[in-house]
Amino acid sequence: MSERTSPTAGTDDDVPAADRPSSGRMSGAERRDQILGAARRVFAEGGYAASTDDIARAAGVSQPYVVRLFGSKRDLFLAAYRQATQEIIEALAAVPAGPDAAERMGDAYVSLVADRDLLRLVMHGFVAAADPEVGRAARHCLGESFRLFRERAGGDDEEAVRFVSTGMLINVMLAADAPAHHGEDAGMDALMACTIEVSDRRRDA
Repeated sequence: MSERTSPTAGTDDDVPAADRPSSGRMSGAERRDQILGAARRVFAEGGYAASTDDIARAAGVSQPYVVRLFGSKRDLFLAAYRQATQEIIEALAAVPAGPDAAERMGDAYVSLVADRDLLRLVMHGFVAAADPEVGRAARHCLGESFRLFRERAGGDDEEAVRFVSTGMLINVMLAADAPAHHGEDAGMDALMACTIEVSDRRRDA
C-alpha cells in the first residue's frame, strides 16, 4: 500500500470503528498527538527506516489513518523531528539571562535526558539531514542552542561550544545504547560516568 495520500484534518467521525478508543471519542488534534507520540518512540528506536505500519501499530490505529493525517512517512518523521527539536530550544529559551544561567541551562538540558526517545530521535534527524527540511531543523536546533547559551549565560564562544558539544556527546552515547551495556568496555564506562551518570544524578538531585 502506498504511504502517501492527501492528508485531512481528521476527526473521530472519520476514524474507522477499529481505530476508536473504547473509552470515548478523540478530537483530531488528540489523535494527531497520539500518533506523533508513537512516531517519536518508533523513529527513536528504528530511525527513518521505521514504517508507517510500525507507527500505526504503536498508536493502536490503522496504517491508512496514519497516512491520511500526515500524508507520508517523510512528513510524519519531519513533524516528530520538528516537535523534538523545538522542545529542546524551548527548554533552553525558558532560562532567563543572569549569572546562574549557564548552570540553569545545563539543568534544563539534563532534564531532557529523561526522555531518551527525544534525544535518540534528534540523532536520527542528523543522519537524515540530507533531506532539506530535516537538515534545516537540525541546523536550527544546534545554532539556537549555541546562540541561546551565549545570550543567556554571557559566556564566550568556547564555553558555548563546550555546552553544545557536551549535549551532543550525551546524545551520541544514548544513540549507541551505552547505558544498557555497562561493563562491556572500560573506556566507555569511564566516559559515561563523566557524562550520562553525572547528568542523571544532577537531574535527580
